[in-house]
Amino acid sequence: MRIQVTASRKSGLPGLLAAILLAGAVRAQTPISETQDPLGRNTPQESIFQFLEACHARDYSKALRYLDLRRMPQAERAQDGPELARELEDLLDDTPFDIATLSRDPEGDQSDDLSDTLDRLATFQVDAQTVELRLERVELKPGYRVWLVSADSVALIPKAHQLVVETPFEKKLPQQLVTFEILDTPVWRWIALVTIAPALWIAAGFLARAFTAVMRPVAGASAFRGPLRIFVAAAGFRAALQMARPSTLPRLFIERSLGLLFALAAAWAAAIVVDLIAEQWRSHLDPREQAVTYSVLPLGRQVLRLSLFLVAILGVLSAWGYNTSTILAGIGVGGLAVALAAQKTIENLFGGLSVIGDRPVLVGDVCRFGDRTGTVTHIGLRSTRIRTPDRTIISVPNAQFSSMALENISRRDKIWFHPTLNLRRDTTSEQLLRVLSSFREIRTAHCKV
Repeated sequence: MRIQVTASRKSGLPGLLAAILLAGAVRAQTPISETQDPLGRNTPQESIFQFLEACHARDYSKALRYLDLRRMPQAERAQDGPELARELEDLLDDTPFDIATLSRDPEGDQSDDLSDTLDRLATFQVDAQTVELRLERVELKPGYRVWLVSADSVALIPKAHQLVVETPFEKKLPQQLVTFEILDTPVWRWIALVTIAPALWIAAGFLARAFTAVMRPVAGASAFRGPLRIFVAAAGFRAALQMARPSTLPRLFIERSLGLLFALAAAWAAAIVVDLIAEQWRSHLDPREQAVTYSVLPLGRQVLRLSLFLVAILGVLSAWGYNTSTILAGIGVGGLAVALAAQKTIENLFGGLSVIGDRPVLVGDVCRFGDRTGTVTHIGLRSTRIRTPDRTIISVPNAQFSSMALENISRRDKIWFHPTLNLRRDTTSEQLLRVLSSFREIRTAHCKV
């Protein structure tokens, strides 16, 4: 079975531009090794990435240093090595090769069925035969090991290169659209992708609108239109990449961008769920619990939404190979610095959370705090506002308010009524008995006593 893919000739400037734009996408995935190779051959993935960068820059004298040519005579290396590098470049750029599948570990992929010094590079089907190219960890000198395309695989490159032929579709295109390249990809593929992208976005909008129309009876279904549109458009563009496939490095960049879009759309959808749950909760709250409604609930919702997006981004960065523990440590150090600079503000914030959570008073309660008395009008995250009997407003910082002895007058269940009856010295016993009898009648007749 013969796979038909496109042959291409590389132009120097676009290849160099691709290297500049995309260098960080894979270089950041490579862990630091004890002995760094100046050519970046410490891990399988970095070795192939640097090989493709050299090829796209038309530096084939450098590119052949990523191939194990030790079995070839010195004269043949200089003559045949650059051509072998070009053929391998065509193979990796014009076939469904994914550089992200290669190991980022200096020790290679330990889970495959190969020896510790070998890693699988790519597998091709040529005339019903399987051609497997491998990487080998070669010791150039004692204690100095690098990953190269193995000598056995170098011998198979010309045979595997038979796959790189023009498709019947490309033969019908003007030759300039096939031979002229941008970022080492035939220009017709970029035209196809640029044309497909807006069409997919429009179609995804119609599909998302139709879905939300069908799900209209479900509360809040229309809010999911945005993330659903991104999901559909990204999935469609991912399928389009298989039909008009860019070369390896631009494809890596595009696929990583699509992965980030998927993660952000998922976080967006989760944030909408959080909003719906918060709104449902708010509608069932006691109107007197305004502190929860206007302070804690919005803050908690925003913190949770931000956390969802942060987790999504960190998950994508981890999948790309970035050391997320270092990023989290940096965020922690920055957070500590902010906490020290805003110590009073944070103290008031936690004081407000304490008052709102413990609820010693609610909005509308009459309370005594310190030597003052008043009615609580608002409990915020920074301060609590209280209206005094003089009709003035006192704003008390929550750090101070939460540490006070608060007496909630509105919540007392009984009032100790203990008046003093003043009688004249010349009051007779008969008069005193009548007073006591009258008082007893009033007490017994009152329903609240």
